[in-house]
Amino acid sequence: MGLHVIDEAKRCLKCKTPRCVKGCPVGTAIPEMIGMLLEGRIGDAGKMLFDNNPLSLVCSLVCPHEAQCEGHCVLAARGTPVHISSIENYISNYSLDMLPLAAGVGDLGTIGIVGSGPAGITLAFIMALKGYKVTIFDMNDKIGGILHYGIPEFRLPKEIIARLERKLIELGVVIRPNVLIGPVLTVDDLFRDGYDALFIGTGVWNPRKLGIKGETLGHVHFGIDYLRNPGAYRLGDRVVVIGAGNVAMDVARTILRHGVREVTIMARSGRERLSARKHEIDYAEIDGVKFEYYKAPVEINAGGVVYNETVLTPDGIALVEGGRGLLEASAVIIAVSQGPKSNIVNYTKGIQIDHRGLIMADEEGRTTRPGVFASGDVVTGARTVVEAVKYTKQVAERMDAYVQGARRGAETEAEG
Repeated sequence: MGLHVIDEAKRCLKCKTPRCVKGCPVGTAIPEMIGMLLEGRIGDAGKMLFDNNPLSLVCSLVCPHEAQCEGHCVLAARGTPVHISSIENYISNYSLDMLPLAAGVGDLGTIGIVGSGPAGITLAFIMALKGYKVTIFDMNDKIGGILHYGIPEFRLPKEIIARLERKLIELGVVIRPNVLIGPVLTVDDLFRDGYDALFIGTGVWNPRKLGIKGETLGHVHFGIDYLRNPGAYRLGDRVVVIGAGNVAMDVARTILRHGVREVTIMARSGRERLSARKHEIDYAEIDGVKFEYYKAPVEINAGGVVYNETVLTPDGIALVEGGRGLLEASAVIIAVSQGPKSNIVNYTKGIQIDHRGLIMADEEGRTTRPGVFASGDVVTGARTVVEAVKYTKQVAERMDAYVQGARRGAETEAEG
């Protein structure tokens, strides 16, 4: 691994205008990172990566690199780009536990973070390093959100999340697991207890249903629920996964790794129109996942999925008359989309949501209630980890300005 990374680092052309940096949503200084590594300054490289992106190690594994840094590498046009993700992974993995992090000095205020997914973890690091007292509230017993409960172990080892948690604790961040903010403890309760600002980063955990007959049957499950604890399910030997996105690919590949003999993904369109990344589809295929294209589910019964064949037309996907059939299955998993839970907004006044149930917030994370900020999937819908980091960095700066402005205003009023 080490030799491979060095070889890849030496392939970098050190472009004067590095397109790879422009392709990275958080602007990672890739040429500088590679230069530090080759100079033997791996610790400095790791610190630089972390300061720019506290989830650098995670992103090195789960980002769509082929569409971002590596896809923009000038060598990609000639054939094979520099494997930037491997270099970043090597540096971040080596340096994470040794990072010289220290909480900011002073008492800048108290921040409450609801949800410990990518956005919540990012904000916790940034605000603790600034000097804020930070408490994370999460409904689960482990932090990480989608990182822990939605991305399979073979793509993102759980130990990485545990290492990030240890760094948060070193910075003095308090973590309250198994706490659902909304029906019991509310946003109003948090403000009552002295929090200067709150952040909502609860993600999207409500699975979308198909709205067809049979979804309540005992052998039917939802993909986002399955990924939380795959070992709890007894699926038999033939599973059909309905869906065409990255979650469907993760579900199918996970099922195979849990001993199921045959897994088939059913999609309404052809391979070229699937919403999943091409790399994810490729990996699913080499893992042994089968694909049934141009089939729309119309009913689920004890024998499997009743489908109607479809065809691509100039107006989109249309059903083929008389094209009914049955795809046999011992279990069916629906993985078509997710939306946000409503635990917070149902018990909080002043936080507006859009027609999809997502929290309405501006580019700096300000919601319609003063002092409450939000970012990540609960605002944008399901996106990438690095996008959550990008926007959360902006939110952190606005939250800092808000708290300090409020404190100065309170001091002026007291003096008056």
